[in-house]
Amino acid sequence: MKKILCFGSLNMDYTYRVPHFVCAGETLAASKVQTFCGGKGLNQSIALAKAGGNVYHAGSIGSDGAVLLEALKQANINTELVTVLNEEKTGHAIIQNTPDGENCILLFSGANKQITTEQIDLALERFESGDLLVLQNEINRIPYLIQKAKAKGMTVAFTPAPVNEEVSGYPLEETDYILLNETEARALTATEQTDKLTANDLADKLREAYPSVHFVLTLGSAGAFYIHKQTLVFQSAFSVKSVDTTAAGDTFAGYFLQSVTSGQAPKEALKIAAKAAAICVTRRGASGSIPDREEVASADILCGGTV
Repeated sequence: MKKILCFGSLNMDYTYRVPHFVCAGETLAASKVQTFCGGKGLNQSIALAKAGGNVYHAGSIGSDGAVLLEALKQANINTELVTVLNEEKTGHAIIQNTPDGENCILLFSGANKQITTEQIDLALERFESGDLLVLQNEINRIPYLIQKAKAKGMTVAFTPAPVNEEVSGYPLEETDYILLNETEARALTATEQTDKLTANDLADKLREAYPSVHFVLTLGSAGAFYIHKQTLVFQSAFSVKSVDTTAAGDTFAGYFLQSVTSGQAPKEALKIAAKAAAICVTRRGASGSIPDREEVASADILCGGTV
């Protein structure tokens, strides 16, 4: 079995139940607060592992992040490549969660942005050509990671979230898979949010900008697309009652990547990922809402569009 290295963020998520997102100058009372293990890196690692992957996680936490290591271990993820930095705070997120399941997130990077080239070099020594490197934009030294992994012949998948100005300078043409939503797709193709574009228009712009990359474009309830050269595959979203979308994109990414890594065609990988994400949004929290592969496989009722 191919090995998967998720080199990514590890966060504590503090989730506040609110009637609406807080506005400028407003003091808003939360009806409930919960603490979850999260970070796009941790979420994707757990999704990859629950989908059946042989997963290693690399990254950094502070001495206050032991619970995150335990969450990874409980998902049967190798944590030997996680560095504990006693002088740094573990990354965390403040999440507002509304009654309709929408989220607004404030992120503090902490130890996640203290990755060193030496740490990367040591981690990549454990992997070889054909193994998969999974990245998100919540840690530093992304360009170095991409180039070092490609030099070893690894497959590289990247989620450009949170998207920022730095992403345009990354060697994205060297990646194999980019998994992104509409906002991130517009950023990568320098398209204004006010421009009216169809999914096909965005697909054309992504192909033009990065002709060799395999894209997965997620559009929430409007479904998802796999885009590669002249191939365009669509998967509709399953209709469910959403209560929390926090880890839905990471669940989709993890299940899609593990599926294609294990030999599934993109069409089948999209369907599996959509089913997993649909189950995820019916639960509150981040990593704890991610279903395992047996649950996804047995959820036949999802094929009819309901849960």
